[in-house]
Amino acid sequence: MRRTTKAAVEDEAQIDLTPMLDVVFIMLIFFIVTASFIKEAGIEVNRPEASTSQPKENVNILVAISATNEIWMDKRRVDVRSVRANIERLHAENPKGAVVIQADNLSNTETVAAVLDAAREAGVYDVSLATQDK
Repeated sequence: MRRTTKAAVEDEAQIDLTPMLDVVFIMLIFFIVTASFIKEAGIEVNRPEASTSQPKENVNILVAISATNEIWMDKRRVDVRSVRANIERLHAENPKGAVVIQADNLSNTETVAAVLDAAREAGVYDVSLATQDK
C-alpha cells in the first residue's frame, strides 16, 4: 500500500491556468485588432461656429486646413495635389469611413473647395465640414 503525504495531495489538487491565459490572450488580440482608433489631422484649427451642427460617426479621414491654407492629414503636411491620393489610401483602409474637413476660420474657401473636390474625385461622397457649437 502506497502512502501519500500531504504535499503530494496538494500538488495534485492545483488547477492548470494555461488554457484560461490562452483564452484571455486571444480575446486581447481580438479587441486590439477590431478596435477603431481615432485619427487626427495633425494641427489644431479654430473651426467656425454653427447652431445646426450634428455629431458625425464613422469618421476615419480627417483633413485639417490651417489659417495659412496648409493642408494636414495623418499628422503631416500634404500638398493640395496629393490630397486625392491620400484620401484614396485612407478610404481603402476603411471603406465605410467618412471625410471630415476641419477648416480654420481664416482659411480660404478655394482651399476648402479643392479638398472637397479631391475627396469626391477619390470616390468619397460622405464629406462634412467640422464646426464648433455656439
